[in-house]
Amino acid sequence: MANVLVVYWSGTGNTEIMAEKIKEGLEQAGASVDLKTVDQVDPSDVNAWDKIAFGCPSMGVETLEEDEFEPFFTAVEGHLSGKKVALFGSYGWGEGEWMDAWVERTQATGAKLFDNGLRINSTPSSEEEEKCVAFGQGFAKF
Repeated sequence: MANVLVVYWSGTGNTEIMAEKIKEGLEQAGASVDLKTVDQVDPSDVNAWDKIAFGCPSMGVETLEEDEFEPFFTAVEGHLSGKKVALFGSYGWGEGEWMDAWVERTQATGAKLFDNGLRINSTPSSEEEEKCVAFGQGFAKF
């Protein structure tokens, strides 16, 4: 079964909850999972995983977090061609447009994108936590 990296940045803890629930779903489906915050992963190490789930909330005017996550994602973009990738994150306003831009950007790398990104407004409810688990299970089978 696949070796999966779930790497995320979380400011308030919402995206962290999502990451933990996605990990739970992946493991339920039999995947081996490494759950790490973005500062724990060197961009050059991403080739060690079969699949990667990236998590980042929307920040500012619907952008990725600028100080840690954006530089990390920019550095890994060149390593994503042909990789199976999933995107997730929380947002606090708007319609979650940052995810649409992130999906397009990821597709442009040549990555094989699972779903169209999982976005949750604010703190995940118990139903939304179940969606995260199901998202992880789906990504494991992708």
